[in-house]
Amino acid sequence: CDNGKAFAVVTAHQPEQLDWEALARIDTLAILMGGRHLAEIVQQLQRYGRSHQTPIALIRNGGRPQQQVWLGTLSTIVNQTLGISLSPVVIVVGEVVGLRASMGLADQDQSQSEGYQDKVQGATATTKALTGKTVLVTRSASQSQKFNQLLAQQGATIIEMPTLVITPPSSWAGLDYAIANLANFDWLILTSSNGVDYFFKRLLDNGKDARALVGIKIAVVGKKTAASLKQHNLQPDFIPPNFVADSLVEHFPESLTNKQVLFPRVETGGREVLVKELTEKGAQVVEVAAYESGCPDYMAPAILDAWQQRAIDIVTFASSKTVKNFYKLLKQAFNSSTETNQAYSSADGEQSPPLKTLHSLLDNVCIASIGPQTSESCRQLLGRVDVEAVEYTLEGLTEAIVAWETGRGGKTEKQR
Repeated sequence: CDNGKAFAVVTAHQPEQLDWEALARIDTLAILMGGRHLAEIVQQLQRYGRSHQTPIALIRNGGRPQQQVWLGTLSTIVNQTLGISLSPVVIVVGEVVGLRASMGLADQDQSQSEGYQDKVQGATATTKALTGKTVLVTRSASQSQKFNQLLAQQGATIIEMPTLVITPPSSWAGLDYAIANLANFDWLILTSSNGVDYFFKRLLDNGKDARALVGIKIAVVGKKTAASLKQHNLQPDFIPPNFVADSLVEHFPESLTNKQVLFPRVETGGREVLVKELTEKGAQVVEVAAYESGCPDYMAPAILDAWQQRAIDIVTFASSKTVKNFYKLLKQAFNSSTETNQAYSSADGEQSPPLKTLHSLLDNVCIASIGPQTSESCRQLLGRVDVEAVEYTLEGLTEAIVAWETGRGGKTEKQR
């Protein structure tokens, strides 16, 4: 084979421990965890006899929609990638790099030296709106899949940082009593998928099913809540415009005077304003805890490292509580680093500098919100919001981020 008879795969986490004299003689090298040591890798290979014209490729997110490739030679690649965070990348060294053109690979070549351009022509695919962007998703782990898919379809790299931990309430007593007396209620109001899931699970635990809701009308807030209800073979009687709780009372389809309303909700930090407005309209509201939404104990070290390395381009929030918990975790990590004045170890063992200021971590990061209430929490705690969805759904939030990124609009703080 003209492209080599041998290859080696090595990790360059500690390049000083590698036998560079032996590696330089191998036709094809695949080097993992070497992005931060690129200059040393190039220097060592040339030191032990590798030609400065040897092709080299740096690959990030290989095989994924957001794949990025930097092409060059040992003599050019360091200058080509100055100022670019190259962690994580896979480094490929050798004539095998030239096969990418003959294989018809389509990706986004980030850089290509003039001297090497006529030897390796990387095909260019239509770039998706969020290609090359890293998006932090703060939804609970059990609810992030759909949003992740929407963002990935636009080319984004996803980092999950769940800021919500969904658990049963501290007591089932209130919900159990309400379930035992369902016949007394005129309306059931559900404002989240969690509320739907926990309510119906408890309904089954009490030996009942959807037939127990005969004669009770159901109002839901949001498309996702409606979709969760439909999984139980039920259609909502009312969904407020704009998919937000703020418009539920204003557009309620009938008089609320003396109506008995059951409202299964999160145990703490729920929608007090909604209850107040329902009551003011004459409804008799029974609030019961159906689930609890707590905050994780700490921010994962890998997430903190991503912040410190400026690896995050966009942070997303789908509720006010995700903003509050995110701020709590960020503040906790900030205080820990400043009090100890110690650097954190990154995911691959590299040392990152201590945090300087809390809000400085958000510099040049797009803060994206699903709706007005969430945006207000962003302003109060994070100082600003850059993108707000026009339609208050995950699809709407994705569309707003894409519009902001492509410069076609989207509501931004400067436009308010």
